[in-house]
Amino acid sequence: MEVVEKNISEKQLEYIQKGIAKGMSYQTYRDLVGDLAKNRQTTGEEQLESLINYTELNDRRMKRWDRTLKIPVDLQERIAKIDTKITFLVLSESWCGDAAPSLPVMNKITELNPNIEFKIVLRDENLELMDEFLTNGSRSIPKLIVFNKEAEEVVGEWGPRPSIATQMVEEYKREHGNLDSQFKQDLQLWYNKDKGQDILEDLVELLP
Repeated sequence: MEVVEKNISEKQLEYIQKGIAKGMSYQTYRDLVGDLAKNRQTTGEEQLESLINYTELNDRRMKRWDRTLKIPVDLQERIAKIDTKITFLVLSESWCGDAAPSLPVMNKITELNPNIEFKIVLRDENLELMDEFLTNGSRSIPKLIVFNKEAEEVVGEWGPRPSIATQMVEEYKREHGNLDSQFKQDLQLWYNKDKGQDILEDLVELLP
C-alpha cells in the first residue's frame, strides 16, 4: 500500500485515461471470469491447464466473497463521505490468486459511494500502463491505481497483497527462497479467516 498524491507524467496520464475508458465494470469482469471458467479457458494467450484451474478456483472464490463480505458501519460511513471524484483502476487476470479476495472488496467500497468508480483492465493487454506502476520492479497483480479525476493525480497505489499478507510472503521468502504450493494454500486460508478486513483497511487509508 502506498499513499502517493503525486503529479504524474503526460504519458502516465494518457495510459490511465485509456485504461479508464476501456476498463470493464466489476460485473463485466465477473461475467468474463465465469464464462471462462465454464468453458475451461483463461485470460491471456497462454491457455495452460494450471491457469485454467486457477480461473475456475477464482470464480468460485469471488462468488463466495461477493456473498459474504461485510464492511463495518464505521468504515461504511467514512467511505460514504468521500466527495471527490476518484477511480479505482486495477490491473488483473482471471488466474490471479490474490485478485480473487481483493477485487470483491474494491467493488463493495465503490458500491457505497457514487463518487468512486471501479474499472478493471487485463494486465497482459495493457503492459504500457502496467510498466508505469510496477511493484518493486515487478508486474505483480492485482495492481490498484487510485486516480483523482478532478486533479488528474494518482493519490494511491496498492497491490498485489494486503499489508499482513505481504509480511507473510516476505518472511516466507527469507526462510525458504520461493513461494511453494503449501504456502499459497496457507495464504488462501489466511484470506478466508481474515474475511477481507486487512484489504479493506488498507484501501480505506488510500481514500482522500
